Amino acid sequence: MVRVEQELTGGNVADRVVRVGDTVRKPATAATPAVTALLRHLADVGFPGAPRAYGVDEQGRQVLEYVPGRMADVPMTDAELRRVGALIRDFHDAVADFTPPADAHWDVVIPPDRADLVCHHDLAPWNLVIDGDRWVFVDWDGAGPGSRLWDLAYAVHGFVPMRAGGDPGVDGPRLRAIADGYGLDDRQRHELPELIGAHTRAMYDLLRDGARTGRQPWARLYAQGHADHWGPAADHIEQHVDHWRAVLTA
Repeated sequence: MVRVEQELTGGNVADRVVRVGDTVRKPATAATPAVTALLRHLADVGFPGAPRAYGVDEQGRQVLEYVPGRMADVPMTDAELRRVGALIRDFHDAVADFTPPADAHWDVVIPPDRADLVCHHDLAPWNLVIDGDRWVFVDWDGAGPGSRLWDLAYAVHGFVPMRAGGDPGVDGPRLRAIADGYGLDDRQRHELPELIGAHTRAMYDLLRDGARTGRQPWARLYAQGHADHWGPAADHIEQHVDHWRAVLTA
């Protein structure tokens, strides 16, 4: 039987990604064995918010569950943002007892604030597929050691969303909805705002350094103008840290 391959578009990092039936095939990397172990652990503990991992095919490509549905839209309602926060909390709780393979290799491109557990590192609307009542984060290639707040800080940037020229009076309640959905404690609510700025700034620095060194795909993304968002967004977030903290701790 001839298998029909349908090219999937929309990604910025991976090379050719295709759909074959109910699976997705994408180029394997040095991190693929560790990512496969992570996704299988999540399936074993019953976490529904990640695709199933099926190993590699005869061409050496990573094989994953194809999740139908639509990509998440922004802005979301407060109820949807609380659900995002709860989903991320469920993921972090599910991975807390994951023991990576002894020879695990991860492809974490931005050093985290600390390494407490394995994180996704790209939790964002462009990686959230909504399939009816099932919400699934995709694109786990960049997973690796990090911290709960570092992972959540990146998610806040994308889901609020936080961008230059945004209205803190509008964005603050959206930030609070995610934090409430996650169930942050008082200490975490105090620490999160600075990490939102730090992670956003680190993304800008990654793109800028890629342009300087030629490291791909960051040099290409810089040339396409992605840094024009991340730099000003970091400025905006950092300028309003006291406001974000006040909203979270009120």
